[in-house]
Amino acid sequence: MKFCTYTLIDNSPDPISGEQLTTHDRFQHVVRQAQWAEELGFDGYGVGERHAQRFISSSPPVVLAYLAAVTSRIRLLTTVTVLSLLDPVRVAEDYATLDQLSGGRLDIIIGKGNDPEQNALFGYDLDGQWDRNREKYELLRRLLRETGVSWSGQYRPELVDATTQPRPFRPDGIPLWHGSASSEESTELAARFGDPLFSANGFHPLAKYAGLIRHYRERWEAYGRDPADAVVGAGFNGLYVRKSSQDALDGYRPIFDAFMDSPGARHNQLPFKTLEDFLEQGSVLVGSPEQVIDKFGRYQEAFGHELSGVSLEVPGLPEAENRASVETFVTDVMPVLRSSYPSRVWN
Repeated sequence: MKFCTYTLIDNSPDPISGEQLTTHDRFQHVVRQAQWAEELGFDGYGVGERHAQRFISSSPPVVLAYLAAVTSRIRLLTTVTVLSLLDPVRVAEDYATLDQLSGGRLDIIIGKGNDPEQNALFGYDLDGQWDRNREKYELLRRLLRETGVSWSGQYRPELVDATTQPRPFRPDGIPLWHGSASSEESTELAARFGDPLFSANGFHPLAKYAGLIRHYRERWEAYGRDPADAVVGAGFNGLYVRKSSQDALDGYRPIFDAFMDSPGARHNQLPFKTLEDFLEQGSVLVGSPEQVIDKFGRYQEAFGHELSGVSLEVPGLPEAENRASVETFVTDVMPVLRSSYPSRVWN
């Protein structure tokens, strides 16, 4: 198993203390967090893309380029690049530049996004998101792998014999993943092109995401590929590990209450009513090391994933307590999972 962590750089006030960092301090926290993730032995660090609202992650290429300069080993991911809003030419140029600066440490995870505000900011309606995502992905894929690209489509002017510069660090381009949260449109596109899939696995019970991953593998096989060759990653919606299961439950309860009152939880209409229900049905990893290992195993059995994403941030949790939780995960949980579940990612 390989492990990454990621952030959307949410700069909301702390849901329990009410304190809020300045924009500068929040970015510096992200820098320290990426360095810490590398020190802890995580394999990848991701920055997602959001526009407007409470997020300050509108420019992942800039943030990741800075992180490339202050790290040396860790993979850099986009979690996700909201391709439906962007010009594939600009995306190819920005990320090939970052790929060169980092020495080929970049993976791009693309997605269509679903926020009405950011669609409006770029002058798009929500209608047509999937068509834009598909068309722009097909062009981006070619630009990162080919020179002299001639192309025409619906959502940008045609290209004739176009070669974007710089070229990616590796001759075969930059690895492209498809982020999947809610629709078979994304799993279909990933299977069609033979690309890896990263399941958000965030706000809903296991069955929803397991169904999307199952569809991905079914369509992968329908396109004439061996299902065993399909590569899947999965995120987990929170991490809190204590030596005692009761301490974990008691410590996470106020965090859960604050989370359920958050804009993200309200927007996604979470089906969970109690903390116990959330821990039973949701993907959050809370408990003793043994409990976390057991729960992770149930998800791995359902998903067959080889890359796992866990956040190093728990809004509302004091920093010292959060660090202790993450360090317990790294020392008591991660080695067991690495040895139990093989991974072909980044080999």
